[in-house]
Formats: sequence, structure tokens, C-alpha cells
Amino acid sequence: MRKGVVRVKRLWVAVCICAALMPRASALSASAAVTMDADTGETLFASNADSRLPMASTTKIMTALVALGEGGLDRVFTVKREYMAEGSSMYLQEGERLTLREALYGLLLSSGNDAAAAVAGECGGMTAFVEKMNAKAAELGLSDTHFENPSGLPAENHYTTARELAEITAAALRDPVFRDMVSTKTCTAAGRTLVNHNRLLSMYDGAIGVKTGFTRAAGRCLVSAAERNGRTVIAVTLNDPDDWNDHIALLDDAFSRYSEVTLHEKGDTLAEVRVFGGESGSVPLTAKSTVTAYLLPGEKEKLRRVRYGEKFCYAPVVRAASAGTVEYRIGDAAVASDRLLYGGEVMIKEEKQGALERILKKIRRYEFQENSTMPSLPALLMQVYSKAIRMMYL
Repeated sequence: MRKGVVRVKRLWVAVCICAALMPRASALSASAAVTMDADTGETLFASNADSRLPMASTTKIMTALVALGEGGLDRVFTVKREYMAEGSSMYLQEGERLTLREALYGLLLSSGNDAAAAVAGECGGMTAFVEKMNAKAAELGLSDTHFENPSGLPAENHYTTARELAEITAAALRDPVFRDMVSTKTCTAAGRTLVNHNRLLSMYDGAIGVKTGFTRAAGRCLVSAAERNGRTVIAVTLNDPDDWNDHIALLDDAFSRYSEVTLHEKGDTLAEVRVFGGESGSVPLTAKSTVTAYLLPGEKEKLRRVRYGEKFCYAPVVRAASAGTVEYRIGDAAVASDRLLYGGEVMIKEEKQGALERILKKIRRYEFQENSTMPSLPALLMQVYSKAIRMMYL
């Protein structure tokens, strides 16, 4: 009875600690907020996360995602008068020349509305580009997101939700070019020094982006992402006057939910493969290292272990030789991996050795006959390999 009471008390203490760590909706300044695991898509916290709201310049995450899909980042274009735009700017000048890559840096670091117009103009034209943005939203399965322009300037039919903006960001972060751009604090592009508006890059350990936004209609909007212990968390707030502090609290809460779990120890047998022509018919595959991963509660049960390598091998097998890799996945997301090694030695069957030795002697005769027509090395190896297999198994 006493043990049962102790367990209940411990459980209650754990619940209280979790409740204290969890950000409360009433404590946030945002009209809507969400945190999400970038790799698995699991929602970690949500407050009014499915309400349609304007998102100001966080729109430019989708603008960049679509433009990066177009390719040709280093093509040079000439700035047109029609690319001039109100609001935040990278201060493009009519007639100057720059690359699409430089325009994207101006879009994501300086939040340039002129850069957004230039990107859209050079990727099919404004109307066609916005159609591509909405098509991408549909492709991602988003039903509460619609774009009217590539910059985020106020428009009646321009909206998203905190949750769907996090999903757009997760898709964008899978592009290494986007990920590198939004994590850049400052750079030189088109003869300008561009400074990232995202203060969290300097304020929060592990921050890797993503995008700020503000209009009077939308209020302060912020999308951030941070990476720790191999896991990436996205935080989104819409209409949040205290966004910097709220994001620190949201990210801290999210990372507190992960705990380190051992997936396998060094030397553990993880698989077995068939061996042809050996004294043993199979050989174990063992882990090169001890592998751990930071997982959310319940994720360990969702893990799939996937092996990459040959389904069978031929004797002789050398102990500790490389035998492929193993990967732990949750859905499509890889959370850990390790090298596989052959965990044993397998010698060639005694009755097969004579045949192999005869083939090796034939190779030596080729090598030392001065006037012979020597086949190419790849062709010779294929001949040797084929003869060895036929002599062993036919």
C-alpha cells in the first residue's frame, strides 16, 4: 500500500513539473501559436493554431520555397521599375543587375518587398508566381492558407494559420539552401551588407532561423526554428507583441519534452546476412557504435530500423569489415544512424578452395605472358568472378 502511495506522489510531482514548464495560452501575447517537430510534424503545443489570420512577411517563406524549386539561382537579371514596392526593402535600383540568389538573401534577411516582387517577376511573373504559391500550398495539403502576393502586404484573401505556417516552414527547412539562408546573420549581396532581422539567431542557443513579419493588420508575426541534439523545433506566433520572449519560452518548453534514449550498444547484433560458399551459412551484423537519440514520449515505439547494404555476401568474410548502415526512422524522418560491421569471420569451404586457386593461377599466367593479349582489368575480374560462382554452385 505504501509503495502505491509513493508511486502516485511521484506521478503527481512529474505532472506538476510538466505543467509548470508548459507555456500557458493565457501567458502568451500571441493571437495564435504553435510549436512543431520539423521532421515528424508532431504538434508539441498549440493555442488557437487553426484560426485563419494574416501573416505579414512570414509569407516570404513560401515565396522562397517556390523560387528555390524553380532553380537557376545564379542567373543574372535586370531590376525593372515594376519591382519597386512599398514597405521593407533591400533598396533595389531600377537597371541594376543581380542574381536570383542575391534577391533571395534580400527577401529573407532584409525582408525586402522589392526583392519579393523581383523574385516573382523573374520566376514567371507576379500572377503566375502567386498561382504557384497557392499550388504549393495545395500540394502540402493546406486548406486554410491562401496567398494574394509574394510579400505579405495586406490583402483581403491573404491568410494562413499558425499550424499551416509551421508546415510550410518544415517543408522549406528540408531545402539546405533555404536552411543556410535563414540561419545567416549577415552577408554581402548585390554590393550591399544585409543584416538578418531575426534577433533570435543571437538570443537563442541553436537558433537556425526563420522569418520575421509585421504589418498593422497582422501585427508582429514570427517564425523561428532551433536545433538541439539532432532534433529541430519550429515555433510560430501570429499577432504577438512580445514575440521574442514568447518564442524563447515556446522553444524551451518544446526541447524539455525530449529525452535521451539508447537505441543500441556498440557490438550489438542488429541483423544477419546469408553467406554463400562459406563454412557457415550466415554471419551477424553488429553495431559499430553506441547510438542514442533524443525522443518524445511514445516515439520509441514508433521507430523503424532500416538496414542499407547487401542482402547476402560471399566467403571469405572478414570480421569487422564494413557491412552497410542502419537507420532509425519515425515515418519518413531519420533520427539516428550507425555503421554496420561483420560480426564474425567466415572461411571458404575447403572443397571450393582448389577451384579458386586454379582461377588465381590463371590470372598469374595472364600477368607474366609477355606476348599474350591481356584483357582489361574490369573484364578480367568479371571473368574470374563468373567462373568462381559457376564452379562453386553449378
